[in-house]
Amino acid sequence: MKTANIVILESSDEFLEELKSYFDGKEEFNVCAVTGSGNAGIGYIDQYKPDAVILNLVLSGRDGFGVLDHIKNNCRDCKAIVVSNFSDEKIVNSAIAHGASYYFVKPVDPKAVADRITDILSERSTGYGVAEDVRAKRRVASVDEKISNIFISIGIPPHIKGYVYLREGIKMTIENPSIINNVTKELYPNIAKKFDTTPSKVERAIRHAIEVAWNRGRVEAINAIFGVRVYIGSERPTNSEFIALVADKLILEELL
Repeated sequence: MKTANIVILESSDEFLEELKSYFDGKEEFNVCAVTGSGNAGIGYIDQYKPDAVILNLVLSGRDGFGVLDHIKNNCRDCKAIVVSNFSDEKIVNSAIAHGASYYFVKPVDPKAVADRITDILSERSTGYGVAEDVRAKRRVASVDEKISNIFISIGIPPHIKGYVYLREGIKMTIENPSIINNVTKELYPNIAKKFDTTPSKVERAIRHAIEVAWNRGRVEAINAIFGVRVYIGSERPTNSEFIALVADKLILEELL
């Protein structure tokens, strides 16, 4: 990946310095500007047209939601990564609806933020022929959007690791449906390799994400998404069952 230009908007001086120090030490990133002001941040975004913006929702002047709206309307190629103290589901979902590509809840390691930016920008820049590239990007965006909408509807919060692993597992299953028959030997290792972790951590994180959704008692919303009464009460699918259900739904909708 080429050097990524980033702007950091953070109201905590301590965390702002921590982020800046980390990214300044990485050759693959160029920190164009930092500030704790939303108004100044918008000015920097317009000036530098960064690849990514890391922002807190709490900023002086224009708040993080205002900045997200500005990015969404004026800098569509820029990816917004929210790093916030708020873990409330409504706030997380609102940030995603305002255009955030990812949402972290503090405390968070700057390396995790950098890894997520690298992953998002890598997806954006996957090489194909020009016409095919445009179609591929639209297809990936459509699949990602559909998966995110499903997760939000059933209550899987985007700031937990299982959210990302689940999404990747569903996309891999859409591309290669037979992989769902080899979750332990193939699917988990492939996800782990992409995110530089272990298959066992992938399995646990996915299981936790599904448990979170079911513990929130949204069984009716879950059944509504799949169009049938799949689960009753506290009954919960296995990792592979859930991945297969979502993948099958998207394949049947002819997203690919």
